[in-house]
Amino acid sequence: MGMDTVRLAVFRAVATLGSFTAAAKSLRYTQSAVSRQIAALEEDLGVALFDREARGVRLTEEGRVLLAHAEAVLDRLDVARRELTAIRDLDGGRLRIGAFATAEARLVPEAMVAFQRDFPGVELSLSDGLTASLAARVRAGELDVAVVNAGPVLDGLTTHHLLDDPQFVAMSSGHRLARRKSLRLTELASEHWIAGSTAVEDTLIGACLRSGFRPAVRYVVKEWTAKQGLVAAGLGVTLVPGLLAGAVRPGVVLKPLVASEMRPRRVVAVVSDRVVAQRFLPYLVESASRR
Repeated sequence: MGMDTVRLAVFRAVATLGSFTAAAKSLRYTQSAVSRQIAALEEDLGVALFDREARGVRLTEEGRVLLAHAEAVLDRLDVARRELTAIRDLDGGRLRIGAFATAEARLVPEAMVAFQRDFPGVELSLSDGLTASLAARVRAGELDVAVVNAGPVLDGLTTHHLLDDPQFVAMSSGHRLARRKSLRLTELASEHWIAGSTAVEDTLIGACLRSGFRPAVRYVVKEWTAKQGLVAAGLGVTLVPGLLAGAVRPGVVLKPLVASEMRPRRVVAVVSDRVVAQRFLPYLVESASRR
């Protein structure tokens, strides 16, 4: 005997809601269609599943037995559909990734290469931005995963810690402090600085203000390659995230700052509940472990 799962779903709806009318409304069927499905199921099984009453229906003993099995069958089918969807998403579909700029130097690309090797059917896209805008795009469903800085703007999102990224001071190899193993920010109070902006929110400005001085920003440059050129020429010093440490040009040296003055920034991944995004997370974790 075959059993139509659509009829089982209709049966469950009627049993749960207690009437053909309510089940029809819930399923967006006509009441007559629901009646026909139940009648056909009862004919197939050779039993009455409901006692028809003035204000609705009530399960018979046979109906109660069937309901337990129907729920088990339908739940298993739902699990199967979700697993098949997951396979389909990883055999095709798209993974939309966002990251702040320095994470795009090595952290994210290395994860993308490894993921693409294992799941060549998934199309990857990458866009950059600031943490707040990337978090908003994940909330809006425009991104599946984003690598961002931890902070209150991520409240309500699912985050996974990737690494703590220290800051370094970049200076020319001929700088008077180039032989030092580590430095305090206050030792650089008289230096000319190269910064991404002069806003108090800038990492450099904020850190220096907390150390008791306002840095003398001689050049405002956002692009890392240009900053390195100025530093190598001896025109100033700048801060460099650890994520960029492997991309330093000749003539530039990096010096760690005392941890109490410049705490590492906490880098996290914000991940949606899509299976393809969840599968990408271990690749980010692996890439972060190599930093």
